[in-house]
Amino acid sequence: MKSNPPDPYATLGLDPDCTDAQIRSAYRLLAKQHHPDLNPGSADAIARTQALNAAHEILGNPERRRAHDDALAAAAKSAAPHRPGTRAANIAKDVQLGVREFLRGAALDVVVNDPANPNGPEHYRLVVPPLAAPNARFRIPRNPPFDRGFVVVRAKVRPDYQFKARGSDLRCDLKISPQRATQGGTESVRGAAGDYLRVPIPPNVARGAVVRIAGEGLPKTNGGRGDLLVRIVYRPEVRITRSKAHP
Repeated sequence: MKSNPPDPYATLGLDPDCTDAQIRSAYRLLAKQHHPDLNPGSADAIARTQALNAAHEILGNPERRRAHDDALAAAAKSAAPHRPGTRAANIAKDVQLGVREFLRGAALDVVVNDPANPNGPEHYRLVVPPLAAPNARFRIPRNPPFDRGFVVVRAKVRPDYQFKARGSDLRCDLKISPQRATQGGTESVRGAAGDYLRVPIPPNVARGAVVRIAGEGLPKTNGGRGDLLVRIVYRPEVRITRSKAHP
């Protein structure tokens, strides 16, 4: 029996709704990881690199990608609802990624426990490309007996001690001294990528005021990044003086 050609989206660990920028980023990351020069003598690295190149030849060309998507949609539309010996069943799975993993990319093992699978837990490898947006979805072809279904994995933001995510925007607090709040100036805060960012503090800034740093949040679905919203926190300086007692 002739096996179906590999899904180029699955090869790159991407969802069919991914952007061209995500395709480029995923290909570059995986091609570097599996390059034969970094894995001397590995037949798996050679095969993996060939598969990555083939997937990129399809998805990296807008016309070829469009033709592939059209053919895939036509095949799904004309497919019979059931073939003996196979099952079509999609299952959803949420995973959590750290803030920096959305920017740098990540590779993780996904375990699916489906009571309908007599073979027990299913294990998959998911590669999340750099600059994936929060709540991005990735499709992984399922193992038999669900060889016409997919594991639809949604990447959510893991709770973080420093940042709170709201969509593609990030929020954090910056504690400053009362003197800095009065005089104004510049402070620094560690950004989502790990580098330090300059935060301008206006004179007489109010407690709870928010300073917006554009483009330093999480990736957006259609490209670019959200903003980092820095809330100013400080305690007002209180001086207590004793009045002199009258004779």
